[in-house]
Amino acid sequence: MQAIVIRAPGGYDRLELVASASPQPAPGEVVVRTACIGVNYADCIVRMGLYASAKKYVGWPITPGFEWSGEVESVGDGVRDLARGDRVFGVTRFGGYATHVAVPRDQVFLLPDGMSFAEAAAFPAAHLTAWFALFDLVRLRPGMRVLVHSAAGGVGSALVQLAAGEGCEVTGVVGAPHKVQAARALGAAQVIDKSRDDLWRRARSIAANGFDVVLDANGVSTLRESYEHLGSPGRLVVYGFHSMIPRRGGRPNYAKLAADWVRTPRFNPLAMTNANRSVLAFNLSYLFENKNLLADGMRDLLARRERGTLRAPTITEYRFADVARAHRDIESGQTVGKLVLVLS
Repeated sequence: MQAIVIRAPGGYDRLELVASASPQPAPGEVVVRTACIGVNYADCIVRMGLYASAKKYVGWPITPGFEWSGEVESVGDGVRDLARGDRVFGVTRFGGYATHVAVPRDQVFLLPDGMSFAEAAAFPAAHLTAWFALFDLVRLRPGMRVLVHSAAGGVGSALVQLAAGEGCEVTGVVGAPHKVQAARALGAAQVIDKSRDDLWRRARSIAANGFDVVLDANGVSTLRESYEHLGSPGRLVVYGFHSMIPRRGGRPNYAKLAADWVRTPRFNPLAMTNANRSVLAFNLSYLFENKNLLADGMRDLLARRERGTLRAPTITEYRFADVARAHRDIESGQTVGKLVLVLS
């Protein structure tokens, strides 16, 4: 098989294509020959050596990648409901940037009718992140005012659709004019283009009494104001810190990281209680072992897709060998929807 291996943290030159023996399934595992692989911003953070769970579970060298689609190559003892040739997709805690992946059976899902390999590879990470945030942490109700940062990105696209589908009034925040229509098409009632608009002035004009929910993966650049623009009660959900990472060059700026770490707000539980506001945070890569959570989330998401209330995001495809370009593009902040590596 072939895999993208990162031997030490750094820029795009660290993404090395390496040949090795194909994995064999352990008991309860499935080996999949991949057709497409989803690219997430988290993969770039792994490459830079800044992703905590990558250090905890793998270390160096590491093959990044959380999601994939393809065909079953072989199954381990105890796996009786899948067979060679079955079309599947799923998640893995790293190791996804490879022509073959070996994963526990619980992290593998049959490809629904009408879902392409590219759509399937772009589906689980973003949609499970959005589902967990909205339905496990927040528990949406119709009429809630929801603000979604990065509303035209992978997770943002899922958040907007899911919240709008529950009858919420969704305000999407985007960072460029070409993303405005994309967020509107997903169901955002209002879209703020922060490259042209005063973000928080517009936010106040839309929700004078604050938002019920704000979903923020930016980190220090917006966290404080996101919290201040909550209503009562209000919930801020944090699932990333993207503004701390450089947009160009592919290498971390450690001076900026240190300065941003100091500037990151610390929320006082006494003040939060008096303000009737909550801060919730999570990382999907720590949740893969929760079999019930994965099953419940995927069952609900696929049912919504079947009903037509959840559609595929815009997908941009790259050859497997062009992984560095995919990383460069997603770091630019100019992409819409999801990026996918396609294997021949």
